[in-house]
Amino acid sequence: MSEITIFRLKIKGAVQGVGYRDWAIAEAKARGLDGWVRNRSDGSVEVLIAGLDAKVEDMLKAATQGPEAAQVTQIDIHKETEAPEPGFVRRSTM
Repeated sequence: MSEITIFRLKIKGAVQGVGYRDWAIAEAKARGLDGWVRNRSDGSVEVLIAGLDAKVEDMLKAATQGPEAAQVTQIDIHKETEAPEPGFVRRSTM
């Protein structure tokens, strides 16, 4: 059986106002991942992704690029233990 992996990402750079959240939702849903995405008041985007290990790893690679207009400069990755609700949604800015 495959392992479920859960990560919280804090994505820094030119990532707000470029469609990053919509892109993340589409990418996560295409991979069958659960979680959420939101802007943060410091200008970063926060993403929680959960799913099969290979799919999560694939999403992590994609997140380093983001949508075409984004310029990702850094991603902080933290392992999480609590699984999110099923599905992938946009959350309010924090």
